[in-house]
Amino acid sequence: MNLSTAAYIVVALISLSALAGEPGFTKGAAEVIDPGLFDCGSKGRVSAVGDIQSEDGVNWIVPAETQFKTAPKAADLYNECAGVTPKNLSAVDISKVPVLDAGGSEEFVAYIFGDNYFEFHVNGKLLAVDAVPFTPFNASIVRFKANRPVTIAMKLVDWEENLGLGSENGRGYTFQPGDGGLVMHIQDAAGKTVALTDQSWRAQTFYIGPVKDRSCLKLNGNVRDSIECDVSGSNDGMSYSGAHWQMPGDWTASDFDDTNWPFASTYSNETVGVDNKPAYTNFTEVFDTSGADAQFIWSSNLILDNLVLVRKTIK
Repeated sequence: MNLSTAAYIVVALISLSALAGEPGFTKGAAEVIDPGLFDCGSKGRVSAVGDIQSEDGVNWIVPAETQFKTAPKAADLYNECAGVTPKNLSAVDISKVPVLDAGGSEEFVAYIFGDNYFEFHVNGKLLAVDAVPFTPFNASIVRFKANRPVTIAMKLVDWEENLGLGSENGRGYTFQPGDGGLVMHIQDAAGKTVALTDQSWRAQTFYIGPVKDRSCLKLNGNVRDSIECDVSGSNDGMSYSGAHWQMPGDWTASDFDDTNWPFASTYSNETVGVDNKPAYTNFTEVFDTSGADAQFIWSSNLILDNLVLVRKTIK
């Protein structure tokens, strides 16, 4: 066996280990490889991207590898950076939103508020990504055609300023863990609700940070529980760790088996903190619809779990 073959086998075994449930641990800050995916001037935070190597020799893109630069952007429901700031849903002309083709004839419309970034797949096809990776907070509309059953698969990213350390400058600390959250209401062409974000979705975590004490993580098969980890802010966080898992390559496919993923956890509007965000509050008629109230979802830890994949099939 030559050295190149041996190296390939080692990397393959490392990747299989991560897929099987064992994380790759990084320590300290990542190297900046992109100073910012998007610029909204003084209104937003810098959406930088970094690269960091874990102790098992694998390189990771933080906070996540995305298709922001190449994929179509979701239409704006509310986006300060683009000057789109309607006061309510009645001020939005849905007919002007392009209908994207996911391979089918039935039309749907998804209203989405994500903290911070999402990528939206239907039946294995990437249709759109969030137009604003970090802040200011925005909301999106995705209209599409597909045939049922419709599998929605989304990559969700809670962005970070301290790359590789899952934290940002806030609340008086330079290393303050942020929080995530996704709320979505999907309707058919007649305006009838066909799907809401709730506890029936599947949600799996692929990046946890900052991890101050690795023993706080409770790993059992496909359960990656960080709920016992310290979420307090700090001014000295450069020694903290991140826990990373490889994503399965076919996770967006309709036939991907997600039954061993945990169910999504739900969170209140107050917990996510959207009361002062017009990208949400201007559209409570669709996000908090009477009798069809979409809930914020994430993994079991809204604060430390920074890269989460969610899935749901609409019959």
